[in-house]
Amino acid sequence: MNKANTLKFIDKAIEINQQEAKEAGALGFMVRTLVQVTFPHSNPKTPYYERVNGNFTLTMAAGSSEIGLPYGTIPRLVMSWITTEAIKTKNRELILGDSLSGFLRELGLIPSGGRWGTITRIKNQMRRLCACSIIALYADNKKGFTRKLDPVEDSDLWWDPKDPEQGALFNSKLLLREGFFKEVINSSIVFRMDTLKLLKQSSMAVDIYMWVTYRNSYAKKPSRIPWEALQLQFGAGYPLTPLGKRNFKRMFIQALKKVAIVYHEAGKIRTEEKYLLFVPGKPDVPKKKLTALK
Repeated sequence: MNKANTLKFIDKAIEINQQEAKEAGALGFMVRTLVQVTFPHSNPKTPYYERVNGNFTLTMAAGSSEIGLPYGTIPRLVMSWITTEAIKTKNRELILGDSLSGFLRELGLIPSGGRWGTITRIKNQMRRLCACSIIALYADNKKGFTRKLDPVEDSDLWWDPKDPEQGALFNSKLLLREGFFKEVINSSIVFRMDTLKLLKQSSMAVDIYMWVTYRNSYAKKPSRIPWEALQLQFGAGYPLTPLGKRNFKRMFIQALKKVAIVYHEAGKIRTEEKYLLFVPGKPDVPKKKLTALK
């Protein structure tokens, strides 16, 4: 990030921190499972993916090797939209709207064409996300559970990628699977949507932001987390080699610094040689504000 972009980023962060999180559209939600263990950051180029967080394991399988797995920031933005919309509407069927450009703007993205444009990327990632299977596993010495959390049962996307502004004859929509919908309603974390959108250029920063504000909602005292454990949780794409560990640590620290600009409580966290010292702060959406919204 160059100096000019950094200054713009800081100005926007200041603007966000001057707003109340209870303003219309300011609250977002994400399934807790996908905060504890996250999507791939880059294309894994494999139909199978696994992440571990202590006794918790998340596995993902692609709909086919040709389709592939969802990765990067767009699936994270889409999942936050899905979770937020499901909680707001209390409905498994979600209406995405009649134009592709309209939905992209809902995610905080500007419609653009070309091979790496948002239009191509949203089409590709939506296909991957709608086709993938997700299984959450937990096991310790006393208990264990297995949950199938495939997000989408049916998808009808009527958008025209060649004319993203054009409204379709029918609304595009998703039907969530019953198990995933229950997980959304019963086990989601809350965050500030504006903060998430500001961090959207870095999938690592998005993951760290959600993890820190979620952990701040329950953590009472500082704790040391080994870098190896963080890499198993967040470090998709970084091999468990000395070089891979160094690269992961460097990228994590860079992303954490970016998060701290927007979400000041993250600035309390300290990095050590072998550990991350997690110093609890306030969640980005205080509980008293959530109570006032009920």
